[in-house]
Amino acid sequence: MIDIYGIPNCDTVQKALKWMDKHGIDYTFHNYRENPPTKKLLNTWFKYLPADKLINRKSTTYRELSLAEKEELNDKDTAISIMISRPSIIKRPVWHFGGTDYLLGWDEKQLTTRLLPEGN
Repeated sequence: MIDIYGIPNCDTVQKALKWMDKHGIDYTFHNYRENPPTKKLLNTWFKYLPADKLINRKSTTYRELSLAEKEELNDKDTAISIMISRPSIIKRPVWHFGGTDYLLGWDEKQLTTRLLPEGN
């Protein structure tokens, strides 16, 4: 089962979920606005995903941070605390395919190659 993390009103997440539904691929969606990721989960993401990409620096949430808070994002533990309290700052969607297999963001070409049998 594929786990997809994000917020449902995000255009990119909506595109990803519609694509999955269109292709009949089973997944579990985790709305991290309702259920913020745990410290343990975020530590895992930092282990397998590029730390500089996990923070969505184009988001409204990021732009609303003070300069001091933005600088604190360079420290992983502080970044995790901010990500738990303001989960919409996390890049979306976060994909977990099992084990140590993760993907960050929307990449239709990569997902097509990875998830669809040839010819689809």
